[in-house]
Amino acid sequence: MYTESINEIIAHFIGLFESEVEMARMRIRYLGGRADEDSVRLPPNDAPVRLDPPGHVELSDYTPGVSYRAPHYGFHIEVHTGKLLTPRHHDPDDLTGFHFRHRMTSSPDLPPDRLPVQHELIIHTGPGSAITHVVQSNLLQDDDYLDMTGGPRLFYDLSYVNQRLAEYWLKGDALNPFSDFHRTDTYEGVKALADRAHEAISLLAESGVSSLGTGNDQDFVAAGKELDGSWVNGKSTTETLKMDEAMPDRGIAKPHEEPEGVEGSASQIGGAENSLTVAAGANVLANEFSLVDSGVISPVMAVMGNYQQVDSIVQTWVYSDQDKVDDIFTKPADHHATVANNIATFARTSYDLPPATATTEDGTPAFPSAWRVSVINGDVSFVNWTEQYHFMTDNDVMTVTTTGSSASVLTGGNVSLNLASFLGLSLQYDLVIVGGNVLDMNMISQLAVLYDNDTVKAGAGAGAGATVQTSNNLLWNEASIHNVGLNNRFDTMPDYVSKAVQHINDRNGSLPDGMASDSLFAGKQGLNVLYITGNIFNINYIRQTSVLGDADHVTQAASTLLKNSAGANVSIDTGSNVVGNSAHIVDYDSFGAKTYLGGQLYSDAVLIQSGIVENDTSIAHLMTGGLANELVAFLHDDATGSHSTDGVFNSGHDWSWASAHPADVMQTAVA
Repeated sequence: MYTESINEIIAHFIGLFESEVEMARMRIRYLGGRADEDSVRLPPNDAPVRLDPPGHVELSDYTPGVSYRAPHYGFHIEVHTGKLLTPRHHDPDDLTGFHFRHRMTSSPDLPPDRLPVQHELIIHTGPGSAITHVVQSNLLQDDDYLDMTGGPRLFYDLSYVNQRLAEYWLKGDALNPFSDFHRTDTYEGVKALADRAHEAISLLAESGVSSLGTGNDQDFVAAGKELDGSWVNGKSTTETLKMDEAMPDRGIAKPHEEPEGVEGSASQIGGAENSLTVAAGANVLANEFSLVDSGVISPVMAVMGNYQQVDSIVQTWVYSDQDKVDDIFTKPADHHATVANNIATFARTSYDLPPATATTEDGTPAFPSAWRVSVINGDVSFVNWTEQYHFMTDNDVMTVTTTGSSASVLTGGNVSLNLASFLGLSLQYDLVIVGGNVLDMNMISQLAVLYDNDTVKAGAGAGAGATVQTSNNLLWNEASIHNVGLNNRFDTMPDYVSKAVQHINDRNGSLPDGMASDSLFAGKQGLNVLYITGNIFNINYIRQTSVLGDADHVTQAASTLLKNSAGANVSIDTGSNVVGNSAHIVDYDSFGAKTYLGGQLYSDAVLIQSGIVENDTSIAHLMTGGLANELVAFLHDDATGSHSTDGVFNSGHDWSWASAHPADVMQTAVA
């Protein structure tokens, strides 16, 4: 029970009772104890008394305080008809939900035959906020060991690969001025992010720089009030690049196609082909996210405060591809170097709704005569915060040899994908009034990291003629921000907007002067209006990070049998990896007409594209003593027992970006 509220009620009642008693005593003293018995002032007992129909009264708990709303005509007497009227027009569907309550008011300044007619505005509830936080993270450790010769196991120290990946990741993050942004859904937090972005972009735009001055292999900056066009690796272009067309040939790691059927029986005459195909790379990491955000849109928007919009794309790739291959091997005809692309697109278009076609009886365009109003008290948030991460290592150590038959070895070929999409739909209004500010931010950050320093050696007596592919990798960052709503749509605030807010606060159902005659509303019989008393912040933030370490150590050993080496076809591929990020935002700001602004307009756009090619010379060293860093041995302490059983080891937690188990359950298998 609300005891405090009950105590307040009792206290007020006692105080009112004492006041009434004291007034009665004073009245008795003035009249000398005589009561007024003038029967003319009182109606006869049998006279009919007209009472208003009982209305719906919602009982609520008492809350101390005074709520006051100024009347329209000063002191007035209300006479309710008790009727709920719905305007009727030629097309009733145009005004579905446009209800009014009829009320007559009398004023001492007007005669009874000239009583004004006022419509009481019914307020509806507007749509609420929509906030999504998505985090996708994949961890894969696929460090395989393979020995086809049956010899003693050789341990190589590849722990340096993890150190290089961490260093490259930090270098790439340092090139992103917004890398320390953390997800938030409060107005204060979002405003702080918007202010930081505005300061950073304004500084770049005012200085007119076209690079960060890092001296990297790729270093490009474009900043201004608005960006329009496409850039590939810092160069403006109209060419459209597709990732499907740039994908490397993954050889035996690519998905199998459906076999074509043949008629009759299939047979093979002759011996088996003497070949060896090894694929130690061919890994694919890809983050993909697409977002379509409509938020709160309308042809006409009126913002009492400031309008701030930020569009940002930051793309960075870092890779090292320094291979050590013995001279005995040859490169295949389709051998390609590593390709790294940063692709960004900014676009602004206008989407115009079909014109309204309502007309009057004489055929001229109709203008609105009624409105339906929805109100949201406070701020409205539309936040889509998405983070996608990939961390993979595929450091394989292999000793391979020919077998006299066709053999295929696949120790790579891993595929790790993060896929997500968001479609935000909202109600459409003819007019949206915002009492505060509007923050509209679209930000994409992408980082692709690859370490692919491979070592391919030929053992003593190994046959010549093997072809080795150690590169042919693809790093791909692709992003686009498409805003629907041109920047020339902003205009000064008309007078009728403030009147409309006053009518809404006073529950005055009549349309303000100027609103009903605005040419933007021509052809409409009624208006669907949304009034937001606070601020709107619409945030779309996408962060994508893909990190791959593929440092393979392959040794081709001589076959133990001479006949297995004769005419053997050996193909070794330690590259052909794909590290990709793809993000696309379509943001509907307006449906084409006008955005009235009472404050200031802040518009910022920036593109940062960076690329670093590392020439790391670290190589895997053979460990002649002790255990490998990846090996945790559990030795049996029984000296009298048999030691012929295999040792048990667990290499799942030698290095982890997060608390996760290896996704490759066969990583400890020894062939």
